[in-house]
Amino acid sequence: MTGPEESSEGSGRPLLVLIGTGGREYREYLLRSIGADYRVHLLSGAEPTWERDYVAGWTVLDLTDTVGADALIGAVQALAAREPVHGVLTWDEARILQGAKVAAALGLPGGDPDMVMRCRDKHLTRQALGNAGVPQPRSVLVTGVDEALVAAKDIGYPVVLKPRALAASLGVVRVATPEELVTQFAFAHDTTVPGAWHYDVVVLVEEYLTGDEISVDAAVCGGQVYPMFVARKEIGYPPYFEEVGHVVAAADDLLDDPQIVQLVKDTHAALGFTDGMTHTEIRLTPTGPKIIEVNARLGGDLIPYLGLRATGIDPGLAAASVACGRAPQLTADRKLVGAVRFFYVEHDDTTIAAIDIDNSALPEDADLVVALARPGDVVSPPPKGTLWGRVAFATAVAATVGQCQNALDAAAAALTVRPVDRTEPVV
Repeated sequence: MTGPEESSEGSGRPLLVLIGTGGREYREYLLRSIGADYRVHLLSGAEPTWERDYVAGWTVLDLTDTVGADALIGAVQALAAREPVHGVLTWDEARILQGAKVAAALGLPGGDPDMVMRCRDKHLTRQALGNAGVPQPRSVLVTGVDEALVAAKDIGYPVVLKPRALAASLGVVRVATPEELVTQFAFAHDTTVPGAWHYDVVVLVEEYLTGDEISVDAAVCGGQVYPMFVARKEIGYPPYFEEVGHVVAAADDLLDDPQIVQLVKDTHAALGFTDGMTHTEIRLTPTGPKIIEVNARLGGDLIPYLGLRATGIDPGLAAASVACGRAPQLTADRKLVGAVRFFYVEHDDTTIAAIDIDNSALPEDADLVVALARPGDVVSPPPKGTLWGRVAFATAVAATVGQCQNALDAAAAALTVRPVDRTEPVV
């Protein structure tokens, strides 16, 4: 099923295929920017709603399969038969392999499925980085608890159990003893999300690294790596690694740190990553920075949005540019700080009655305060809730990190999450 398509005649705007959009709260800002400079044809699993304001046309397809790309390729080839398609883009983790396959079918930048797989499959990432001597934690792929116990003993406790095919710290847990490993192995083995890939051997046992964790979002064009933003990650709910917040500062020294810059470049070279967007996670250990993982897409958790607000660099336009084989324009026009904090309920299986936001109590530095849960939703904090346990988020933009944190504290105080009173009948 297809929707209206704007004529290319006289528009002067390149035609860009976008596969999926993600949640409006997290990704609308990207589509808004791209839609102003590009004609976007959306491939979607459902009729678009809010997206219609930003796209020139759309095709509705069955997107339940996250590996095969024949239907997507057919739709884009039909589109290309009418007019040139300049690029293919997706920021959906579950669709990045399909995006590469579609780009390959049309001979467009980013059309290297193997390149994407070396990021998507965390075991392949470790192999590629290990072969190139890129600093990273020790890692062993295991088939079950017995092999995991052997690997952990060899590496030395504590260790991290990590799913092979997920992202966003889903299913990742620190274990300090053999008993904890036995208890937690199922968490790493069984955690999944819609569209996740399935392997016969799915768990990595990895060395636990200490130190702060950062991420680097970069645009890559023709093998040239262009770092855009450094985010400093805030992790909560130990022994799990829930990402509860991020801080992006335009003047962060790490963005120009020679060791960090070289590590990011060496990582991309080792992975053979030549075209697209990447989100590289790094641990700043006492013995130097080491790679945690690389995602072949823009970062999530509103990190690119914070970068946009803090620097003026537009990550959506950068992503569209490299998808079309053009070097991105990454000129910053401000030096601010952006931060995000995510909010959760206290107890598992909490039914939401309402989420109230007192906007009059928000300071000037508060940017967005957004409810994610709706009345009637049943949510849990990590580890049961993971990403989907978030009930709201707040962002702040200010001159300093301290001002951002103060604004987020005020946003937290202005946010009231009201659960259903279980002593009353639920209508």
